[in-house]
Amino acid sequence: MSSDEPTDEGKLFASFERRDEFVSLQNTLLAFDLTAEPTPQENSVEFDILRRLSFIVSEYQEQSYLLDPYLEDLVIPAADCLRTHARACTSDSSVTSSMTRVGRLADLLYNYIKLRGYKTITRFFPHEIADVTIAVDFIHLPTGPAAHPSQWSLRYVVLLWLSLVCRIPFDLDQFDGPGHKGRTASILEATGKRYLDYAGLEREGAAVLLSRLYMRKDAKQQLSAFLTWSTSMLQETGQLLSAIGVLQVLCEFIKSGALQETRSSTSTLLDISESIGKSEILMNNTLVRKYRAKLLSREKIQTDTDDDDIDVPEEIEIILQELLSSLQDKDTVVRWSAAKGIGRLAERLPSDFSAQVLQTVLNLFSIHGIVGASISDMPSVAEATWHGACLATAEMARRGLMQSSLLPQLLDWLSKAIYFDIRKGAHSIGSNVRDAAAYVIWALARAQDASSFSPHAVGLAQSLVCVSLFDRDVSIRRAASAAFQEHVGRMGLFAHGIDVLRQTDFYCVSIRRNAFLTAAPQVAEHIEYRSGLINHLISITLRHWDVTMRQLGAKSLRLVCEIDLASLGPTCVPRLTLLLRSVDSTDIHGAMLALAELADAYQQRFGPEGDEKRREIFGLIGHVPKNIILAPRNEQVLSATCSLIALSITQQETRQARDQSLVPDWCHIVDQGLRHRGNGAQEAAASAMATMSSLMDCSTLEFRHGSPLLQQSLGHVLGVLDYDAHPHVLAEAVDCLLESISSESAARMINVEARRNCYLAIPKIFTNITPRLAEHFRSSKVCALFDALDSGLEDYTTDERGDVGSWIRIACIRGLSSVIEDLFCISGSLPDFPSFLPPHRYHTAIGRILRQGVERLDNVRQISGECFLRILKLPLPSTENAERWRIKNIDLMQELFFVESGDDNDSWSDGGWLFPKAVKILQIPEYRRSLLRGLVLSVATRTGSTQRPASSSLANYTKTLPLTGISEVEYSLSEFTSDLIGLAQSNPTSNNVVIPVLQTFNMLFEEDVLVSLSESERGAACVEALLSLSCKNVLRVKNIQRLQESMKIVINLLTLPSVAKTCLSKIVEFLAHPYPRVRSSTAEHLYMVLQSKDLGWEPDERVEEILLETEWSSGDVDRVKVVARGLVDALASGMNAL
Repeated sequence: MSSDEPTDEGKLFASFERRDEFVSLQNTLLAFDLTAEPTPQENSVEFDILRRLSFIVSEYQEQSYLLDPYLEDLVIPAADCLRTHARACTSDSSVTSSMTRVGRLADLLYNYIKLRGYKTITRFFPHEIADVTIAVDFIHLPTGPAAHPSQWSLRYVVLLWLSLVCRIPFDLDQFDGPGHKGRTASILEATGKRYLDYAGLEREGAAVLLSRLYMRKDAKQQLSAFLTWSTSMLQETGQLLSAIGVLQVLCEFIKSGALQETRSSTSTLLDISESIGKSEILMNNTLVRKYRAKLLSREKIQTDTDDDDIDVPEEIEIILQELLSSLQDKDTVVRWSAAKGIGRLAERLPSDFSAQVLQTVLNLFSIHGIVGASISDMPSVAEATWHGACLATAEMARRGLMQSSLLPQLLDWLSKAIYFDIRKGAHSIGSNVRDAAAYVIWALARAQDASSFSPHAVGLAQSLVCVSLFDRDVSIRRAASAAFQEHVGRMGLFAHGIDVLRQTDFYCVSIRRNAFLTAAPQVAEHIEYRSGLINHLISITLRHWDVTMRQLGAKSLRLVCEIDLASLGPTCVPRLTLLLRSVDSTDIHGAMLALAELADAYQQRFGPEGDEKRREIFGLIGHVPKNIILAPRNEQVLSATCSLIALSITQQETRQARDQSLVPDWCHIVDQGLRHRGNGAQEAAASAMATMSSLMDCSTLEFRHGSPLLQQSLGHVLGVLDYDAHPHVLAEAVDCLLESISSESAARMINVEARRNCYLAIPKIFTNITPRLAEHFRSSKVCALFDALDSGLEDYTTDERGDVGSWIRIACIRGLSSVIEDLFCISGSLPDFPSFLPPHRYHTAIGRILRQGVERLDNVRQISGECFLRILKLPLPSTENAERWRIKNIDLMQELFFVESGDDNDSWSDGGWLFPKAVKILQIPEYRRSLLRGLVLSVATRTGSTQRPASSSLANYTKTLPLTGISEVEYSLSEFTSDLIGLAQSNPTSNNVVIPVLQTFNMLFEEDVLVSLSESERGAACVEALLSLSCKNVLRVKNIQRLQESMKIVINLLTLPSVAKTCLSKIVEFLAHPYPRVRSSTAEHLYMVLQSKDLGWEPDERVEEILLETEWSSGDVDRVKVVARGLVDALASGMNAL
């Protein structure tokens, strides 16, 4: 995922807004009987309740503190429900448990734990004396729910419950029976050990249980035995999961246990750590290394003091060496644990020794350094070392252990770490280093005094501002902004701190484009930061591996320079020239982009007076070798060069002879850009041609006869030429476009991309000449271009890439809406507006746009919807009888898409939102036929998210239609059926039309929409026409899908008495068809209809026997024909008996 924009952080809440709903749902869930298994219907309801509860809880995951006031009222009922059931199960062996319902109760409690952590939630668990026995017996029930492998959440919850109840302030021996002293403690210990080698959350619950148990004063013997068992287990077996569990127990015990117990176990704990360190299998595991680092640091924290007079034991040095080694671990969690351990240890050591620790950490930065090398030249393994060093210094800094003498050295390293970014293949590494560096700077602001920072304030402020504005990752930009804010608030050393902070706060830097193009120019208004921003953009951003960063960097550099272009521009150009001489194409591309932006800035700011500076920039293209610009894989460099030519070429340069030009090969570069296979290079070269066309006469007609790649450039070029400068070219250009896309033209381009670009050129030409449209075009030419775009909506070309015709349809949808907007805009100045845009053509185009808006492709529907709504909002043209151009039944349209939808057009790609509204447009006769064609394609698609809502919406709509219309305006079921049949009859040879129509009819039969159709005269005629369409040329049709859909129509028509007998005679043709697949499908569908539909008569008993026992796919066709006739005779006898 690109880090260009921040991810969706969800809604921000101010309180537990859904408390009442949540409590109601939970009460419903808790009311179910945990001893009875639910029925399938109840199970579905209960599952939905838990799903809704889980969803509500997950909504507050990032603001979980909002539920704190309500946790007691929420958790206690659920925990009590579990205790009540556990007590019933343990006191009466006949009581059974519903695995499903008890599991859902445990899942509910687990959701609370996931939300606020086990330490917070377990406080609300039952903790009476009797609960010890209940919880122990419940988890050990041999047939109880906790014994089932799937009930991990239940075992986790019960283990946490045990960890709470085992802390009751009473001796555990009182729960033991006579002669069984220590039995309860042994059972608790055995329970914990049992789950220590589990891979799931049970291990964490068991670790908490054991650590709480060993903290008891009456469990000293168990602790000693556990340490002995742990040591022998690790030395002998080295089981990975058990080792992780043991380490979790020990870390929890040392963290919260009594100091005396911890000190007495020091040597054993060190032996355990040493045993783990010697095991290669264990040390290869991330969690083992993480918990080992925690164990080492916590053990020494508990046993040492911060008296400056004592000698530091040798053990401390050994442990520190281990932790320093862990700072370079490959996994972040290990480095983080080691960093926190070093910070805690250093805090308790003498000041001189802690300073030595800090110096050792700072030395880690230089391990992978190379004299004279930059950050980008470092090996990728340096990332872990630098990240660990930053974390450790941050932990020490926030504890006030940073000595002023070491501050300059640290800030020097941080000035490099804040820019740590090493390219690795198609991505880069180092974001965690930059984030940690910002954390260090933030921590320094909270612990250091202002006087020590004063000499470094300027450089630090510039670095933080640059990173908060220009870093690629949103998290780093926010972290740098937070560090800047901390320094402004606590030290007040940064120039214009409050003002700059307002422009680079959390929200301003969250969107990368806003940070580059809005916040950066605002900050650059302060001269103290301007040079730093420019330096960062030129030396880092324009050389970044991500092309998007280079593009934004070039635009940002232009905006910064525009503050004082006369002085800043000349200082930037020489530095960009140095990048042009680089051997890295990334540097060249970034420099080209920046120079192009500066050239455009000179043009916009100074006009003709800036031509000399633009010509100077144009001449810099010569610094880049031609072979680098034209290298096959350097599309980005070629595109940027063409863009630079477009923005910097001047009249003087176009009149120079080739040998006198500053860049002799510039024409060749543009030509190669037009011939390049990349669309970006073609568009950039076309923009260069557009600039050239305003300075000289350009002819592009030979493009039609060039390579396919050159043909693709034709549309790009013709759409942007300056026709005002050379109006005589316009007529030829338009004729060229029409010939290139017309299906009747011999010059029609075969290449899909070339045709798409030609369609894209038409609205561009309209936009360019709109103010003088009547001067350039006659109405007939405008109509021809409009019709060309309209005809493009029929392009359904497919190849190995799929429906590539959709590219053309999208271009035509956008083109039609753009042309309509342009014509409406200048309607008052056109001498005869109706001749330029006849109303009937306009409404035909609207209908066809609506058709695309209900077709099968989501992206086509979305774009169609956006364009249609733009047209819907247009004011009427300024002409006589303007009402003729008003959208038909506009009140219905506005009600459907504005009133009901809140002016939200983002949902056209969502079939569930769109189709229930779209089918209502069938009420409008002018758009009905086009819309119906689009709907049947969606009904027939294989994409479920489109097919299901389209089918259900159309079926529901047709159920509301009267059989026959009372008036001509009212739509009826008979008329709807007639329109569908007419759609197929007008395209009898097109399977792309006929098959969807047949599929739509079969869907309507399945929904019982057409059962009454034959009751009207027109409906009966439609039924006859449908039967004729389905049975036509059955033996000559080769398409299997068309045959099967036709067969289903014939069999479904058996339910209509008026044609049932006729259908029987036609069924033989399908049952005895030459294709075995058709015969089998016919028998299967016939059997299904006979079993599920009410035919009004009972079929003969032989029918079912024949259908099931006949081998319809048999190769003996003659025998199958005989059986088929016998089957039809049996059906006919049943029908005649009625």
